[in-house]
Amino acid sequence: MKFASRFVLAGLALGLAMSDAAAQTERWALAIHGGAGTISRDEPAAEITARREALTAALAAGQKILEEGGQALDCVEMVIRLLEDRPEFNAGKGAVFTHDGSHQLDASIMDGRTLLGGAVANVSTVANPISLARLVMEKSRHVLLMGKGAEQFALEMGIPAVGQEYFHTDHRYKQLQEALENDDYGLAGKIEWKYGTVGCVVLDTQGNLAAGTSTGGMTNKRFGRVGDSPIVGAGNYADNRSCAISCTGTGEVFLQHTVARSVAAMMQYGDQSLEHAVKHMIHDELSEGDGGLIAVSKDGEIVMEYNSQGMYRGAADSSGRFDVAIWDE
Repeated sequence: MKFASRFVLAGLALGLAMSDAAAQTERWALAIHGGAGTISRDEPAAEITARREALTAALAAGQKILEEGGQALDCVEMVIRLLEDRPEFNAGKGAVFTHDGSHQLDASIMDGRTLLGGAVANVSTVANPISLARLVMEKSRHVLLMGKGAEQFALEMGIPAVGQEYFHTDHRYKQLQEALENDDYGLAGKIEWKYGTVGCVVLDTQGNLAAGTSTGGMTNKRFGRVGDSPIVGAGNYADNRSCAISCTGTGEVFLQHTVARSVAAMMQYGDQSLEHAVKHMIHDELSEGDGGLIAVSKDGEIVMEYNSQGMYRGAADSSGRFDVAIWDE
């Protein structure tokens, strides 16, 4: 009987271990953002509703991919493509205008398994820069391509070119006219800026992390300016040993502080929690109004933090969480 009992106990222990392993395998987490900045509660209700609906749809699409066992990179790319296709955000379809009335888009993506990254900057003929960034990562020996060279690479990869009219939206054109009247292109101190950059961070059921960021840049920008969004380590980072990060805000500041990599380093080398590392970076290292970031850890913890007026954001995970927010709500 004692011998049999030992088999029963061993079987129970094995069953519990298998259940724990299965639960760990099934864990997933997802966070998205649609930009941080000057987001007034007095904005037209229809515009706020449209952005909430866009975030909700993208979050639901990502949730479905992960629930079905999809890979982190696929989820990041698909979610950001959906946000790039929405004119409510400053990425893809709704990209802001440069000083000369054109559009120049940036994007990056990173694989936490391998630390490989891909990015494009100042592209004007690509509807979904995030997909081109992934092709740079997977189909070239490079990390960052820009301008005409990136567009040539897109054509060789079979991505059709779109005209500038594809990106045109009336409210972005109005923003350009207002900026031109003030001769405001960011050379004389900090300007008031608004939401738009989009991002996504993911932990999939295989335990892999990935991150992506996409933007149309700064309204009325000149001189080929590039912000943090296409720069691995500044606006975007993913490492299976720590976390995945996507940033949004004043690009120059995020570049100066290498924000995304710094958060990961605080976790990896300083043994800090994701929440502590993110809050220290956003509230102690950066200044009020600089922006925010979304992050997911290797354990599935989600942190979304900002020091601006608001940040369009959403989160979902395998425990049943599903929420979208703008302000402190």
